[in-house]
Amino acid sequence: MKTLKNVLLLLLLTAWGCSVKPKPIDYGNDSCHFCKMTIVDKVHGAELVTNKGKTYKFDASECMINFMNQFEDSLEIKLYLTNHYKEPEILIDATNATFLISEKVPSPMGAFLTAFKNKADAEKTQSEKGGILFSWEELLVQLKKL
Repeated sequence: MKTLKNVLLLLLLTAWGCSVKPKPIDYGNDSCHFCKMTIVDKVHGAELVTNKGKTYKFDASECMINFMNQFEDSLEIKLYLTNHYKEPEILIDATNATFLISEKVPSPMGAFLTAFKNKADAEKTQSEKGGILFSWEELLVQLKKL
């Protein structure tokens, strides 16, 4: 009976310690896992979380996308997150975001890539600043071409 309790306790602690959730980016202190720059831009940060709960932080979505090549299987990745242009510091699901590439909206790595929580916000900014809109899937194809 004591062995069963120990096993159950161990399983509970393991499950609790390996939660798969985002971790806040510590702007000005955290470094980008891809380019090693300090993450300071609260509009363009990004984060990737693996199925095992390992978190990787980035100063721009393009760094996260380039870093994804480090994984043999994309199924190892549980969450793709990016900052939302209209609400700096807020991480949103990158796979549901709309992305704008516009030279009038600079980003840390020079790709002029910005994420929006919804298409309406992206279209409004596009009408003001120009550029091209992309879904997550379209963006992955576009960046592989470059």
